[in-house]
Amino acid sequence: MIKVMFVCHGNICRSPMAEFIMKKLIADSGLSDEVAVASSATSTEELGNSVYPPAKAELAKHSIGCGGKCAVQLRKSDYDKYDLFIGMDTANIRNMNRIFGSDSDGKIYKLLTFAGRGDDVSDPWYSCDFGKAYSDIDEGCRGLLKYIREEML
Repeated sequence: MIKVMFVCHGNICRSPMAEFIMKKLIADSGLSDEVAVASSATSTEELGNSVYPPAKAELAKHSIGCGGKCAVQLRKSDYDKYDLFIGMDTANIRNMNRIFGSDSDGKIYKLLTFAGRGDDVSDPWYSCDFGKAYSDIDEGCRGLLKYIREEML
């Protein structure tokens, strides 16, 4: 089983969007028994809060639900439990390395790397453009699924 953890600052916008977009892509590909997905935060600000309503609404526009998801924090012990840690932006990557102490096994990536891009996923917390965030995340997740199929399974 390949285990993927999506990570953003608060775990109420981008990383839960990525979690549920990826779960749908995995299910649609018939890989639910081979790939598990979760998401978490690098900060403590939103712990216990549900997915931010505009993020939830954007997912719903694409027939993707996210019910029951509450923000949780990434922990150092997660490093040994997951195969890939996928950050939404450069700050997430820096914070994951701080939390883990290092990335000795090369498990940390920025999501849009899988779309052949070096930029960050648009942050709708500041831009209020949840459609752009969805588009970035969907593109990255599709590339990530291709990577998992070709390189890991």
